[in-house]
Amino acid sequence: MKFLVITDLHQKHSAIEWINKEIEQYKVDFVLHLGDVTDLGTNEDAVELLSEIKAKVYVIPGNCDPRTMPQAIKDVAVDMHGKKVTIDGQDIVALGGGNISPFQSPFELEDDEIYAALKANATEGMILMTHAPSYGVNDEVAPDVHVGCPAIRKIVEEYHPILALSGHIHEAIGCKVIDGTTFVNPGPAKDGYSAVITVDGKKVDVQMLHQETSWF
Repeated sequence: MKFLVITDLHQKHSAIEWINKEIEQYKVDFVLHLGDVTDLGTNEDAVELLSEIKAKVYVIPGNCDPRTMPQAIKDVAVDMHGKKVTIDGQDIVALGGGNISPFQSPFELEDDEIYAALKANATEGMILMTHAPSYGVNDEVAPDVHVGCPAIRKIVEEYHPILALSGHIHEAIGCKVIDGTTFVNPGPAKDGYSAVITVDGKKVDVQMLHQETSWF
């Protein structure tokens, strides 16, 4: 299966045009959206944005999205918050929201909440889809300053996902393979970043992409 991964759109409507072009160009099967659809916006904002994406979208909320977004978007996208789906025999397990931060954003969760919610659905070798990153991977906001989630890292160490997807930390764009898990932060879609990922059995191929964007 081949899919487009986007995150941190932050309500930038102009990004939808290049997202739809990538869907067509790369002939992806679906889109995974890792959260922050809105920029402290409303459920109506999220519905409007997601409905413009011309593919099936599996989505989780980010820390800047409303807590009620998962229920609100069900007519235009697949709500993945606290859920598991199986596509082509591959489990995708997801959880939205951010870990606790100094910013007190609308959708933050304690580490024990994150761990319990992920563990309820986790399977060996899954694709893990979270807004916040694992602690220590794609989570630096400055050199040696890590702000990722220890609970997500613990889940990774226990269940060995073939792929761990996250966003949230705009500065920490990257693709790294650690102990058999491919960690990807595609970068903020508001700034033109995305990734096309192909999963074939245990083989994971990642193509990091960047489009030039306007200010609007």
